[in-house]
Amino acid sequence: MLRHMTIPRGPIELAADLYLPDSADHAASTRTVVLSTPGSSVKEQIGANYASRLAARGIAALVFDPAHQGQSGGEPRDLEDPYRRGEDISYAIDALTTTPGIDPQRIGVLGICAGGGYAVHTARTDHRIKAVGAVVPGNMGTSFRSFQPHGPAAALERMAEARTEESRSGEPARVNWLPDTLEEAAAAGMTDIDTTQAITYYRTERGGHERSTNRRLSRGDSLLLGYDAYHLVDQLMTQPLQVILAGRIGNTGSYESGMRLWELAPNPVDLMVIDGAGHYEMYDEPAYVDAAVDRLASFYSNNL
Repeated sequence: MLRHMTIPRGPIELAADLYLPDSADHAASTRTVVLSTPGSSVKEQIGANYASRLAARGIAALVFDPAHQGQSGGEPRDLEDPYRRGEDISYAIDALTTTPGIDPQRIGVLGICAGGGYAVHTARTDHRIKAVGAVVPGNMGTSFRSFQPHGPAAALERMAEARTEESRSGEPARVNWLPDTLEEAAAAGMTDIDTTQAITYYRTERGGHERSTNRRLSRGDSLLLGYDAYHLVDQLMTQPLQVILAGRIGNTGSYESGMRLWELAPNPVDLMVIDGAGHYEMYDEPAYVDAAVDRLASFYSNNL
């Protein structure tokens, strides 16, 4: 069963989909998982792939569009603010605690790619979250700092100048998450398998969606550069942790990020590496996604 929801978030609302097991009884208390999705994605993409499978295994799952993105409210559009992404999760939990049939004492979180880092960062301090799952988790701060050819401090200087110019012109600048086509990627010399698979997922009929714009508001990049999803995890994130990684180690950094999370966490429960899978194949390749969800369903059943 699929139920569309709106989640109050201060002056705006988040658009959400709640996937319920077919056997759900509104008079009973159901364990539920809140999904935190990859950067640039909308709820109909990767989140829906995992949420629908969890519901088929008896666990309710809520997936939503982040503030400023997809069908959710918030201006300016296309903002990727890691701190707001974390707050979105807590607002989603607020809504679930008043939803009939949902047990507020049995709410977990599942983060995928960048959403994995956001989920972990939120779970450190929102202990209404009782269990944490992470699939190919990324720490966006580490990733963005590593992308800067002259270092993050120099990048921040450039971003400061750009924001000043933006304020003067009144025109917010946007950048691509990915090249829009494989041809653009090849022209830029970006022919590695991870970039190719990312474009094939996000920018073709395979996984593309009209509300997934592939654009990011530039002013948010300074926030990402200063962000550390795993700050104080070793002291604050006491919840049981499940980590699932792609066995083919590429250039996304998610394998290294996931292993670091596993080492930092005070309560690691289960680590799964899916042989042969690449990062973006964990988004929708049925054999890999089903294997991950089978393991996640067992984890949440035991820990929620």
